[in-house]
Parts: sequence; structure tokens; C-alpha cells
Amino acid sequence: MYKVAVLGDRDSIYGFAAIGLDTYPVENDLDAAKILRDLVQQEYAVIYITESLQSKLESEIDKYVSMRLPAIIPIPGVSANTGMGMRNVKKSVERAVGSDIIFNND
Repeated sequence: MYKVAVLGDRDSIYGFAAIGLDTYPVENDLDAAKILRDLVQQEYAVIYITESLQSKLESEIDKYVSMRLPAIIPIPGVSANTGMGMRNVKKSVERAVGSDIIFNND
């Protein structure tokens, strides 16, 4: 079975443990980059990462974009949200159905 991880600040990811996801709270950017590399090595299929952390680790995440796994998906956190998660959802829907059916081209 594939594993799913959530990476971000403790307040943003705390609740994901209740639904059985592996949570990895981070204190600083250096720890976050190391944990991300470790999760990739452990063959996690999906890694959710808070938007604020994703924006800080962009160059590290770019290393894995062309790989089949893991899927690294930004999610909103409790603060410093960039809107990247919603933009990615919009792009995915547009690719899947050929038009923007959720946001009505806003």
C-alpha cells in the first residue's frame, strides 16, 4: 500500500494524524528540505506540503516534478497561504475536462 505524508508547521498538519496520515512537523527550512528528501527515499506516494513551506522549498521540489512518485501537493496552512493549492486544483480540473468548470474562469 502507498504511504501518504503531510509536511508543514505543527499547527497546520496536526489534524491529519487523526485520519491516519504520517505527519512531519518542521521547525525550519533546512530541516524541511532534509525531511522531504527522506520522504522521497522512503517511497511515499503522496506528500502534502503547506503552501508557505512549499514556496520556500521550490528548488528542492523541482527535483521531483518529473518523477512518477511522489506527488507533492501544496495545501493551505493556518497562515502565510499563497493560493498555490487552489491554483493547482484549477489547473488540474482544466486539464482533465478541457475547461474551468469549478471557478468559472475567475
